Amino acid sequence: MAGWLKRLLPKRFRNDSVVIPVVRLHGAIMSGGGKFKPHLNLASVAPMLEKAFSKKDSPAVALSLNSPGGSPVQSRLIFDRIRALAEEKHKRVLVFVEDVAASGGYMIALAGDEIIADSTSIVGSIGVVSGGFGFPELLKKIGVERRVYTAGENKVILDPFKPEKESDIEYLKALQIEIHQVFIDMVKDRRGSVLSDDPSLFSGLFWTGRRGLELGLVDSLGDMRSEIKKRYGKDAKLELVSGARDFFGRRVPGVSVATDGMGEIAAAAVSGLAETLEERALWSRYGL
Repeated sequence: MAGWLKRLLPKRFRNDSVVIPVVRLHGAIMSGGGKFKPHLNLASVAPMLEKAFSKKDSPAVALSLNSPGGSPVQSRLIFDRIRALAEEKHKRVLVFVEDVAASGGYMIALAGDEIIADSTSIVGSIGVVSGGFGFPELLKKIGVERRVYTAGENKVILDPFKPEKESDIEYLKALQIEIHQVFIDMVKDRRGSVLSDDPSLFSGLFWTGRRGLELGLVDSLGDMRSEIKKRYGKDAKLELVSGARDFFGRRVPGVSVATDGMGEIAAAAVSGLAETLEERALWSRYGL
């Protein structure tokens, strides 16, 4: 009901309880994804964020966050979109950490005006990591000759089928340091006034929510339902905002280009296996 029309009704007929929209930001942060395995990225969450921040009568938006990190680019894009909408719609952003908000997940948490975690949540991991495998001897053992032709002497940098080169590692480290500094600057900008002077803060370590409170990484300890009712009254309600769904009820993560059915299924199966292993590795770093 429109606000002006609602005010015309007698008080006994009005429902004056505050409604707080909730957006779930759960999963590893990766670009891409599709109908078979949606990922947490800007394409998948933008429609839900737009919908949540468009609730005119809601004074705040609550974000339920549970992510071990992933792509720093997608993390920053989600952060930027949340802050832009908060300023445009004049909404307060409350981030509630569930199991973990680490690395890119914590970068997203920085978009909150307040970060509320459970005592046993995992927060932090303010650092940058790159990983992979090397197979320099595998091709010899199976009798396969590696043939690569490039224009540009560094087009095969960090090739997993060649021995590591010190110059490649130094270049990668330089990129990591640059990205790490961007992350550090974001933390200082958003949390600077409450951060502790602990020397391990930007070392990549992670902590419980209770320790995160002492370090200034979170603002308080609690759960979403209790906090919302404490702030907006016992009749305040939470309203989960969900994205568009397909014919089978599965969430649509974004726009994708259609391909032939069997080819799409086969491609999804192959890429999905690698992505599942990568996602599993991200969660396992925090014992989850």
